[in-house]
Amino acid sequence: MSVQVERRHFSVIEFDRMADAGILSEDDRVELIEGEIIEMSPIGSRHAACVRRLDALFNQRLGGAAQVSAQNPVLIDEYSQPEPDVALLKPRADFYSEEHPSARDVLLIVEVADTSVEYDRQVKSPLYARAGVGEMWLVNLHADIVEVYTQPENGAYRDRRQFTRGDSIPLSGIPGLTVSVEEILG
Repeated sequence: MSVQVERRHFSVIEFDRMADAGILSEDDRVELIEGEIIEMSPIGSRHAACVRRLDALFNQRLGGAAQVSAQNPVLIDEYSQPEPDVALLKPRADFYSEEHPSARDVLLIVEVADTSVEYDRQVKSPLYARAGVGEMWLVNLHADIVEVYTQPENGAYRDRRQFTRGDSIPLSGIPGLTVSVEEILG
């Protein structure tokens, strides 16, 4: 016999209210995905180093072409507000101080994965594609590769390519900018 349970899905507004009320603290490593509060994996040293490397690299190379946002919320829809490892955002003078950036503000999302590769592929990638995020990178630390997803259509990315050491990755949202896999992986 199977047991059916009712799940209570939370909206972004309810999720933010929980944080405001102290139910969720800044130390809680959670994000809202499709109405569910998901506990994020602990950050290992290699993962943290990769995020810091990307943050420094993008800040150094982009000038004013984009704003770099590391491990901050991006509003996807009424029920999803993930915290990607790195997001490159369209520049705004207020640095999104009045509201979190939304999918339409994103030039690139980067997820760095050591333990969450399948989750990022099967849950987050389609979430970003449905929202129309034009480009997503999945840095797979175990395989030493960067998977690049582009051309979102009907809730999936039509194009998926893998880059390995020795390769350079062009950013589709910022013409002329390329990043080598070595610069990402270290």
